[in-house]
Amino acid sequence: MAAALRSVSGLLRPLILLSQRGQCCATQLASRFSTLTLSHTQRPAICSAVQLSPAFHSHLSWTRNILKNVTPLLPSTVHQPARTLTYISLRKGKRKSVKSVVKRFLRLHCGLWIRKKAGYKKKLWKKKPGRKQRLRQHVFCNRTQSKLLDKMTTPFWRRRNWFANDPYQKYHDRTNLQV
Repeated sequence: MAAALRSVSGLLRPLILLSQRGQCCATQLASRFSTLTLSHTQRPAICSAVQLSPAFHSHLSWTRNILKNVTPLLPSTVHQPARTLTYISLRKGKRKSVKSVVKRFLRLHCGLWIRKKAGYKKKLWKKKPGRKQRLRQHVFCNRTQSKLLDKMTTPFWRRRNWFANDPYQKYHDRTNLQV
């Protein structure tokens, strides 16, 4: 996030320098950004002595408008990114499935989702046989993850499918389970 602030402030520095030429409020504009440090002692000496033209005031207001438009684009530390959904088709505006969910997870008929453990294909030469066996096992996703995965897929992937010789047949229907 700090790198993003630095890059955005690097884009805004010329605008602030333009506003510094004749206005003392440049320090107020720069104080919005954490990486720009302009103290009150860095004001131009001619600021209070020179009367500015109306054209310069319109230029300064234009600069302020640009700063107002750019500040919402800065990443916020309050809102954490959330990956709930989702992609939407451009033609009809319908929801689309997230392909990585479809590839990595399997939805059982009872609504649970299962997945392989992380790293089950990586660096197998240095893992002992017991660890390889544990990594090949499937893991159930919890309730929150299951709801999230349901939101990230379309009803096509949530419906019941019947396959011949399905290895997961005994896991599809669970009794006394609240999801």
